[in-house]
Amino acid sequence: MKTYSIQQINDILKGVIVGNTTQSITAPEQLEMAKDTEISFIGSKKYEKLWETSKACAAIVNEDISIEPGENRAFIKVKNADLAMSQVLELFAPPTPLFDTDIHPTAVVDKTATIGNGTRIGAGSYVGPNVQLGENVTLYPNVTILDECTIGKNTVIWSGAVVRERCHIGMDCILHPNSTIGADGFGFRPDPERGLVKVPQIGNVVLGNGVEIGANSCVDRGKFSSTVLGDGCKIDNLVQIGHNSKLGKFCIMAGHSGLAGSVTLGNGVIIGGSASIKDHITIGDGAMVGAGSGVAADVPAGKTVLGYPAVDARDALKQWAILKRLAKN
Repeated sequence: MKTYSIQQINDILKGVIVGNTTQSITAPEQLEMAKDTEISFIGSKKYEKLWETSKACAAIVNEDISIEPGENRAFIKVKNADLAMSQVLELFAPPTPLFDTDIHPTAVVDKTATIGNGTRIGAGSYVGPNVQLGENVTLYPNVTILDECTIGKNTVIWSGAVVRERCHIGMDCILHPNSTIGADGFGFRPDPERGLVKVPQIGNVVLGNGVEIGANSCVDRGKFSSTVLGDGCKIDNLVQIGHNSKLGKFCIMAGHSGLAGSVTLGNGVIIGGSASIKDHITIGDGAMVGAGSGVAADVPAGKTVLGYPAVDARDALKQWAILKRLAKN
């Protein structure tokens, strides 16, 4: 079991210790569930009231904390408690699943594939013709990488994920279980004689560096050219990204949200959970779309929109207030 003193943890966080605890810290835990050997965090002043009843011996807190830790308890004051807690979680993180051998004997690796140094391929995985895996790539069991894909160094792909042909994944990416990169885009056209005719999807998907794709999320290939996710994009579970969409750097999409085809997101766009974005929409740099919203028109840079259909957040809140008053009459 990993254990640390409060001073050892602060040596990493570079914060200010208030109070003291002689307990050896065995794990991080949320305030309500923490034991007296565990460290927690208070990332907002509204949670200060939970400290009195928490059993945690220590907490990482923001500099504006207004309470004292108490007897044999300590705070580590930092500028951003949420970021500091992520460092503590790294300290206590258990090891990832082990590989007995770098390439499992049941994995199928085409003879034309290029495998970088330190790369590991789990049981039942398939690596197709002319695939290039960079250094220190990890494919957990039952991953499929089809023909002519490239996977950048240090990328981790979890079980059940599929990367279809000719797609390109950058460095330091994470694809979570059962995510699919490069499935056909949703392209059909009515024909009086044949019903719905499938439109061939001959493009691919390009993921930048440091992209993370959540479990069971889908990024469709372009009808032509590429569906592109810029460096640092973070995609939650159960997200749909339609064909030929283009995401800038460091975009966030929360669970159950979706982009129709040919949507353009600028840098740093945030899409809330269950939000839907109509095809051919452009959302500017730093804009935010509230959870459950439906976006049917372009959103300027820096704007926040809410509602269904989505409008400027201030207008949406006014509309909701008026409806609430009407409902009382």
